[in-house]
Amino acid sequence: MALNTVSKAGYCIFVDTLFEGPRPVELDATSNPYVYPTLQEAQRVIAEDTVERIRQFTIGEREFDDAMTVEEYILKVEVQPDGSVCDETGRCFSGDK
Repeated sequence: MALNTVSKAGYCIFVDTLFEGPRPVELDATSNPYVYPTLQEAQRVIAEDTVERIRQFTIGEREFDDAMTVEEYILKVEVQPDGSVCDETGRCFSGDK
């Protein structure tokens, strides 16, 4: 039985953190970064979150600046056989960080 050593492409949503730099926003059930199969699916998630923040502003649950600030961004990644991901600059992310 041959081992699966081929990576596949996908998209992850990231946010920049002060101490760790870019970090995946979502993790899967095995604590690896959650990977969207298409750019559009990842974009929809950010758009839906933004709409929810704006809704929260309109009913008084959030401040305007907080509702309008989008810190998340999308990077194309290669999913490795172990579930970790690497971006186009070579940075890799896994459940172990």
